[in-house]
Amino acid sequence: MSTFQSSIYEPVIGLEIHAQLQTDSKIFASDPVRFGQDANTLISPITLGHPGTLPHLNKKAVEFAIKMGFALGSEIARWQNFDRKNYFYPDLPKGYQITQDKTPICIGGAIQVHLAEGVKVLPFHHIHLEEDAGKSLHEGDNPFSFIDYNRAGTPLIEMVTEPAIHSAEEAFAMVSEVRKLVRYLGICDGNMEEGSLRADVNISLRPKGTFTLGTKVEIKNMNSLRNIQRAIEYECRRQEEALLKGEKLIQETRTFDAHTGKTHSMRVKETMNDYRYFPEPDLAPLEISEQWLSEIKALMPTLPWEQEHKFIEQYQLSAYDAHFLAETREMALYFESVASHTNAYKAIANWLMGPVKSHLNEKGLAINAFELSAQHLAEIVDLVEEGTLTHNLAVHQLFPLCIASPSKKPSQIVDEQGWLNQGTADELPAFVAAALASFPDKIKEYHQGKKGLIALFIGEVMKRSKGTADPKRVNQLVSEALQQHK
Repeated sequence: MSTFQSSIYEPVIGLEIHAQLQTDSKIFASDPVRFGQDANTLISPITLGHPGTLPHLNKKAVEFAIKMGFALGSEIARWQNFDRKNYFYPDLPKGYQITQDKTPICIGGAIQVHLAEGVKVLPFHHIHLEEDAGKSLHEGDNPFSFIDYNRAGTPLIEMVTEPAIHSAEEAFAMVSEVRKLVRYLGICDGNMEEGSLRADVNISLRPKGTFTLGTKVEIKNMNSLRNIQRAIEYECRRQEEALLKGEKLIQETRTFDAHTGKTHSMRVKETMNDYRYFPEPDLAPLEISEQWLSEIKALMPTLPWEQEHKFIEQYQLSAYDAHFLAETREMALYFESVASHTNAYKAIANWLMGPVKSHLNEKGLAINAFELSAQHLAEIVDLVEEGTLTHNLAVHQLFPLCIASPSKKPSQIVDEQGWLNQGTADELPAFVAAALASFPDKIKEYHQGKKGLIALFIGEVMKRSKGTADPKRVNQLVSEALQQHK
């Protein structure tokens, strides 16, 4: 996946991954959190920072942050303070952001990623809670910027990695795993195109074999996995070219242009002193009790890697099948629901990775919008596994009919179509004989070397059986019949 290769320099990459938490209201106000609403309709005096207003901490946001910490194996800070990070942007209505500077809620932790060369564990430095800013809108050729404060105050967790990532592939894999994890936990929808999950990428180069970090450049607000990869690749090449020319790199903030695939300078990077952090005077310190931690831990769902292990150990699936089925919590739950009605576990996996996936992709659906109930899919699986129907008939005829009439049982549709009384073993020889008798000239061509014509005869037999015949058995019978017609 990564294309940047250098014999001299090694990339050192750190990520700051921001995830908007799926709470009903904002982190310090009761304004609702919704995406896509009319501008400035989800605001209040607290969100706008009016004089005399006071913030009030959203307990659910704290719970969600702790869940993420548990999933990553972080240490949960029992005592925390909030701080003011002071800077001016038009979309920051108070002129400061409430965040956690010295006492982040989660310390340490790591996540496992799957790379081409194998599995790697990538570490986090910390996770802290903070509020999001609003959005600046630039519409057409209008010379003025517009401000939408709906997003201001939306609860965020910022997940800061250690500078332990060394390729675009690793960064891509890490953000992918984080997105999967927040969705499993139900704390963030992970929709990068809507900005609910985004990342700032910090990149520097250092000579291979050394341990001193180079000059860091930050690329802001990346909201696409593909663009994170592209930006890293470009920035690594840009920095290498500059260093080879003897140019001095500056610590700066850059933006990525998805159209050109290049990064561009925005501003010289601020230092910590520029933010003038100081404790938030309007919020009391936060103390996390052991009892509350125990209650949150009891609510933790099965995590992706736990789900994969369960599929391998309990259902005897391959690592490949398990990884696919555990990609989303909804798919994992659907598999287990189907498996509660049939023990043909491998067949269920094949159906979900084959016909079901194709149907969902074609219709643009997620598995939780799939038309068939788990019980009905299990019945289709069993009809094939028991030999009542061929796999070909089930996939190409029964499956579409079941989707068109999801309230009908598959067995009812089979009865209505009369498939149980057709394509029996006794009838197949007659179907084969009729197929060959219809094309005597093609039999001669077959024996003259056009072996591909066997597909013609097989197709004719399948037509006569109305798709109910076993294609493997038909192939065998047609081959034997052709040998007898030499």
